Amino acid sequence: MQRDIEIAELRRLTQYIDDNFDYDFKNYAMSSFTRRVRRVIELYKFTSVEALIKKFKNNPSFFQEFVSEITVNVTEMFRDPTFWSSLRDEIIPDVIKEHRKISIWHAGCSSGEEVISMCILLKELDCLESATIVATDIDQSIINKAKKASFSAKNMELNKQNYERYGGKNDFLSYFVEDEGFFYIKPELIERVSFRVQDLVKGNPFSKFDLILCRNVMIYFNQTLQNEVLKKLHGSLFKYGNLAIGSKESLIWCDIANKFVVVNNEEKIYKKIKD
Repeated sequence: MQRDIEIAELRRLTQYIDDNFDYDFKNYAMSSFTRRVRRVIELYKFTSVEALIKKFKNNPSFFQEFVSEITVNVTEMFRDPTFWSSLRDEIIPDVIKEHRKISIWHAGCSSGEEVISMCILLKELDCLESATIVATDIDQSIINKAKKASFSAKNMELNKQNYERYGGKNDFLSYFVEDEGFFYIKPELIERVSFRVQDLVKGNPFSKFDLILCRNVMIYFNQTLQNEVLKKLHGSLFKYGNLAIGSKESLIWCDIANKFVVVNNEEKIYKKIKD
C-alpha cells in the first residue's frame, strides 16, 4: 500500500513543474491534486514523488502524459440540457439581435463535446456563420482529440438523449458521419472553431468575447486561484457579455462579483455590467 504523499513533496513537485514547464499547479485544490498525483504514481509504478520528478528530468516529454492523466476529461454533449435551452432561448438570440454576430470562448473545452453542442445549437439558430469560436484546454493531447471530433458509438446514445431533452430540431445523428464504430462531426459544422492550448492559470486574456463558457473547471482550483481566473474571464468579456460556469461553482464571493449580475441563477449564467 502506498504511503500518503506529504505536502512538502507536492510543493517540490509543483515548483519543479512551474520552473521547468511553466505550468502552475500550486493553487489547485489540494485534495483533488493529491489524489491525481497518487494515481499517476500508481499507474506508472513510481516509488515516490521524487521518482516522478526524476522521470521529468530524464524524459521531459513525459510531462504531457502527466498532464493528460491529472486533468479531468469526462464530459458529454448537451450536458445539463436545460442550460443549453437557456443559451438557445435567451442568451444567444439577444447577442445576435444586438450585434448580428457572436464571439464565444470555451475555456477548458476538454475533448470537445461542449464545442460540438454549441456548433449544433448555432446551426439550428441559423447563426453559425455569424459566430467566431475559440476552444482552449491545458492539455495538448486532449486538444488534438477535440480537433479530431470523433466519438465512439457507445457514447452517442447518451449524447442523443441529452439533445432530445434539450429540444433539438433534427435527427441528432444527421450531424455526424459514421465510420467503423465512430461518429465524426461533419467538418462544415466546426470550421468556425479555433482550437488552442492555453493554461487558464498562467495565460493572459487574448481577446474579447460575447460569451464565455468555463464550466466545471474551477471546482479543481482553490479559492485564491478561482478568484484570479474569474478576474481573467471578466477581462476577456465585452461589457454586457455573458459568463457561464458550472452548477457547483459560484462567483458571488469573488473580488469582481459586483461587476456581474445574475442572468439565470439555476444555470449559473452571469452578465458583465462593469469593466
